[in-house]
Amino acid sequence: MPFHFRGSMAGIYIHIPFCKQACSYCDFYFVTRKNLIEPFTEALVREIELFSGTRYASEQIDTIYIGGGTPSRLPATNLKRIFDALEKSFQLRPVEVTMEMNPDDVTPDYLASLLDLGINRASMGVQSFDEDLLRFMHRAHTRDEAIRALEHLHTAGFPTYTADLIYGNPGQTPEMLEADIDQLLQFAPPHISAYSLTIEPKTRLGKQVDLGRISPPDDEHVSLHFDLLTEKLRAAGIERYEVSNYSRPGKEAVHNSNYWSHKNYLGLGPGAHSFWWDENGAGRWENKPDIKAYLKDEPAGSDENAKGETLSLQNLAEERLMLGLRTRRGVGFEELKQRYRYQMNEKQLNWLDYQREAGMITESGDVLKLTSKGLKIADLLIVDLLSKG
Repeated sequence: MPFHFRGSMAGIYIHIPFCKQACSYCDFYFVTRKNLIEPFTEALVREIELFSGTRYASEQIDTIYIGGGTPSRLPATNLKRIFDALEKSFQLRPVEVTMEMNPDDVTPDYLASLLDLGINRASMGVQSFDEDLLRFMHRAHTRDEAIRALEHLHTAGFPTYTADLIYGNPGQTPEMLEADIDQLLQFAPPHISAYSLTIEPKTRLGKQVDLGRISPPDDEHVSLHFDLLTEKLRAAGIERYEVSNYSRPGKEAVHNSNYWSHKNYLGLGPGAHSFWWDENGAGRWENKPDIKAYLKDEPAGSDENAKGETLSLQNLAEERLMLGLRTRRGVGFEELKQRYRYQMNEKQLNWLDYQREAGMITESGDVLKLTSKGLKIADLLIVDLLSKG
């Protein structure tokens, strides 16, 4: 029997679906109708209360992540009602409470209110300081607003924060990326999340690519940006610990790291996902990404079976490999065996030997890791490994 779901600590993710406008690359669920904030808050509080007394409320909550959308669209008074409901329904002992925010929403008073609520980590959606790139991404903020927001974070005394950057944009030169990195490093950030631009279908950007108006950057362009980013951040003492995440020592994201290691988490709000272990494997389910249904109907609560899936230990082992090999910690053979009853077959072991020789994979004791070279093509390597299982 797996040993990991009894008495373990868990996390809560809250999806706040409000945005000022649609970014060109984003395919997350969001709405722009600010008049729905009040009824949404009421519905979210009702959903939180549904979990009181359930098995999901019996585990200690050690992380909370408020994402979206743009959570900073919510007034601090609404956030307080949400936190009050969480406190009544769950065993909250959080070591990390993160909230995403956009620079144009940030004021000193607002940040002070967030600190009073117990939010101790900000996730600032900078993306770029280049005005042309911000317009291309259809971001709501300007360069000056991004700089002021980072200044406000320092003045407010946030214990830690992360800032997002997007690289690999069409027309973005290495010099433009370097200017973005240099500007951000002036604030000595404890953590940076840096994402290669992804073309998602049904987004504004995806439609422009389909129409031939924009050509996505080629792999060589993206690889050059990846190397530049990694080298400059390393020189500043900020090391990559996951394909898209960099931090100073001890400032790694706890909540996201828990995702990668398969800790239980509960998703609240429209479009939020949940993951929870049981005796046979785990379940994953999603709240319907529809705010009208969320406001009208009783939220999903603990009825995960209606809109979810059951994950076998085999499914979970493959997912653990996929997630773990994207991180600096890698994945242990003994963990796979004990936790998931999973062992590599002969084809996979032969493949690992080949990739070691090619400099893509290394072993440290019992732990399998991708090298810096391997991390650049992590997704390709992981799919190849799993296809031989």
